[in-house]
Amino acid sequence: MALRPWRDFRRSWQPGHAPALMVIPLGLIGTVCAVDLLTPPHIHLGPLLVAAPAITVAFAGARVTALMGVVAVAGQVLIGTLRESLATANIQAQIIALIVVSVVCVTICVVRDRRERQLHQVRSVAEAAQSVLLRPLPARTGSLRIAGLYIPAEEEADLGGDLYAAARTAHHSTRLLIGDVRGNGLAAISNAALLLGAFRAAAHRQATLPRLAVHLDAAFRWDTSQWRSPTERDTDEDFATAILLDVPDHEPVVHLINCGHPPPLLLSGTHVTPLTPDASHLPIGLGGSFGIAAYDVQTFPFEAGDLLLLYTDGVIEARDPEGRFYPFPERAPEWTKDDPDELLRALHDDLLAHVHGRLGDDAAAVAIRRLAV
Repeated sequence: MALRPWRDFRRSWQPGHAPALMVIPLGLIGTVCAVDLLTPPHIHLGPLLVAAPAITVAFAGARVTALMGVVAVAGQVLIGTLRESLATANIQAQIIALIVVSVVCVTICVVRDRRERQLHQVRSVAEAAQSVLLRPLPARTGSLRIAGLYIPAEEEADLGGDLYAAARTAHHSTRLLIGDVRGNGLAAISNAALLLGAFRAAAHRQATLPRLAVHLDAAFRWDTSQWRSPTERDTDEDFATAILLDVPDHEPVVHLINCGHPPPLLLSGTHVTPLTPDASHLPIGLGGSFGIAAYDVQTFPFEAGDLLLLYTDGVIEARDPEGRFYPFPERAPEWTKDDPDELLRALHDDLLAHVHGRLGDDAAAVAIRRLAV
């Protein structure tokens, strides 16, 4: 029990700030007291002590701020005692004002700490929801090594409309999905959850990639439109750009269907090849509306050692302060020899450096390395 007050004191510090910052308000109090006592009696520097608790608010919690207020009041009392003016109205008014300001500073700390705890709880719920919605990709599946990256546009947000998922089939292949749902906010999150759920439920059951695409389009359209009036369906379409891939374990190829999404990049050595299909299909959610009942599969070579990069438009449309787009195809060859995890860490750092830490849209990427069988 003797350690509990110390633990409470330690908890009052805000994360990321060094206790060495206490030197600032303590040094201020010491300096003000010393200078005040050395100056002529008609010069009063005691009111400057109010800055000590005000400064402490910036880096410490309520307990430390209250402690600094007590030290500042003690400094003012010391000045009055040594000057033999403690009983004067001027010194007493300064002490009362210092106490009032310290109480206000402590109140601000209490309110701020309470809001930060609430934000932490909200973020914990968001992280839990993200772990369910956007599950981590398997590090190894079949003859592939995989890694995924998601960067929210808002620093305090963990969820958005960008998505990816993977599934194994009974035919010794790995199927992957990467997509970007139209819009943002809760509606985009809901539609992303819908598309991911439909993919996870059907990816291993559908015999072919085109049948999987038809299933996803139908499921997406039905769920997003079942409660809307005809007018709402006409004026507010929901859709998602997406790429579906099927990578056989024992064939050096990748099969894909592109539904309005940016083409993947195939890195073979230092050579970069965009896997642009002959024709891109309409986004998921719009295909059935235009009578599309079948999807064409494109097949591309995917040899052992090759690296396949999937990404959303949040990566290639990220702009620096001068308005220049992020040159992803030019940067990607620099990381060809890296493992998928290392590559995505390099992409994360390089992308944020390009935009100076401020993304205009969520960004997601998946790196897939074909291993020798």
